[in-house]
Amino acid sequence: MAKKIRGKVWKYGNDINTDEIVPARYLNVSDAGELAKHCLEDLDKNFAKKVKTGDIIVAGKNFGCGSSREHAPLAIKEAGVSCVIAKSFARIFYRNAINIGLPIFESKEAARNIKDGDRVEVDLVKGGIKNLRDGKHYLSQAFPDFMQDIIKAGGLMKWIKKNV
Repeated sequence: MAKKIRGKVWKYGNDINTDEIVPARYLNVSDAGELAKHCLEDLDKNFAKKVKTGDIIVAGKNFGCGSSREHAPLAIKEAGVSCVIAKSFARIFYRNAINIGLPIFESKEAARNIKDGDRVEVDLVKGGIKNLRDGKHYLSQAFPDFMQDIIKAGGLMKWIKKNV
């Protein structure tokens, strides 16, 4: 896992729920690549076609609220998104994201000030966020070492296979 990532921002609002991330009509799909094709389609119909590997989602409060399905962070990761920054996350989404190896960062200031289309750099180890458009820096809580190890391994199951 790289220590820093850079990507273009896709900006969304508050209370983006798991049905908006992956519509319920696709919950019978188990292939992550197929789920990625439908990522955010009811919120932003062109997202899956336009998102590039390494891009970053920035959102408001309570990102990932709704059901507890792992489909949502899995679709985001498989679509190529390198991380999600939000004011806050639904707790179950937060844990599911870590379990599948999707880095997520809470930062009220970054979520408020970063704009759609900005390019940002995120320090995955220290939790720092830099907007490359205006040079402003934002802080987020860095993950403890054990969570960084899970993300670095690509998710909890891969970490278990490697370490147990």
